[in-house]
Amino acid sequence: MQENTFDGLQVLLVEDDAVVRKGARQSLELAGLAVTACASAEEALPLLVPEFAGVLVSDIRLPGIDGLQLLDRAVAQDASLPVILVTGHGDVSMAVGAMRRGAYDFIEKPFSADLLVEVCRRALDKRRLVLENLALRRQLEQRVGIEARIVGRSAAMAKVRHLVLNLAPKSADVIILGETGTGKELIARCLHDFSERREHPFVAINCGALPEAIFESELFGHEEGAFTGAQRQRIGKIEYANGGTLFLDEIESMPLALQVKLLRVLQERQVERLGSNKLISVNFRVIAAAKDDLNVLAEQGRFRADLYYRLNVASLALPALRNRREDIPLLFEYFVLQAAVRYGQPAPLVSAELLASLMAQRWSGNVRELHNVADRFVLGLLDDSLNPANCRAASLAEQVDAFEISIIEEALRRHGGNVIDAAGSLNIPKKTLYDKLKRFDISTEQFR
Repeated sequence: MQENTFDGLQVLLVEDDAVVRKGARQSLELAGLAVTACASAEEALPLLVPEFAGVLVSDIRLPGIDGLQLLDRAVAQDASLPVILVTGHGDVSMAVGAMRRGAYDFIEKPFSADLLVEVCRRALDKRRLVLENLALRRQLEQRVGIEARIVGRSAAMAKVRHLVLNLAPKSADVIILGETGTGKELIARCLHDFSERREHPFVAINCGALPEAIFESELFGHEEGAFTGAQRQRIGKIEYANGGTLFLDEIESMPLALQVKLLRVLQERQVERLGSNKLISVNFRVIAAAKDDLNVLAEQGRFRADLYYRLNVASLALPALRNRREDIPLLFEYFVLQAAVRYGQPAPLVSAELLASLMAQRWSGNVRELHNVADRFVLGLLDDSLNPANCRAASLAEQVDAFEISIIEEALRRHGGNVIDAAGSLNIPKKTLYDKLKRFDISTEQFR
């Protein structure tokens, strides 16, 4: 008997001819498939519970309730249940009509054992995929609180959730460190939403996107006539965040001259609009985010050390997606469901082949890139390399290579693209690392 690769799934066989029923059952069981055999549709119907863990194989011509009526009842209860109909020689046209009514496939008598097993295996494979997706979606729907916002089953993300819940009620300023696309703003919003400040504004500023000429006005505000073009008074972001949270994204991009002024505001918790001599008291929490280590930048003179130490009351590091690959299935399904609602599309099933391909990607754009791929998947716009029709399960060697690439890239990132230092931290000879860089086509320039 072959090993059953469909643990927990079964074939529900409905056949009134005892000889045919026994032969079909034996063929399926010899192929390693679990079988429940029934002599009538009436006997089988009570077994067809919602989300039945298996597939239905039924003869069309049955006494009492026939195969077509059984098909209609099964599909009415669960449209995704694969139903395979067995037909006589003269019933082919009837079976084709049944396909339009929701049947998965049909087999014409007399049939070989190999054909029966092949069709059942394909149907079981599809059923397993449907049930796995349903279980995953139910798991996502049942999440509440912090787990509904910060998705992931890895130990790294469990730690992040714990830190967020621990830090949220406190008034301490926080630095969030993480590569581009790891979800720094999401974490900042969670710190705000799970704090007592949640009823007050969450004000986000992308320090890397604001031109230096208007940065000071945006941050501190200005009075009418403070400079050319200041036609009316403007409340700055810091003042607007009073009572709430000020999120400074890409803070490493803030001009050094403005860092001095921000430091004073953080120390005094008072802001002075441009063109005014009046100090305005503000009560806000600062959450800063950076993709580079601010301590290293401070040592290099590219970020003010005093501002770094003032902000770094608490810090929270977000792992790159490649370092928590076990979260990819749950995250991708989560984004697929979101995209389906947003675009008014049905949520497509995520095949094992697509999932294996997703697990093998480098994800240099992290969660943001995965989110984008999920959107394209729902819209039917996936690249050929990720299209389910072209996907195959990644081999062990490919998965090992993907893991090795992620470790090498992380070492290069930590050491600013310095191959010698990276090789030392990996405890391998420099030549070995150079050989691997060439083999995997990894450029060190992107880490400098």
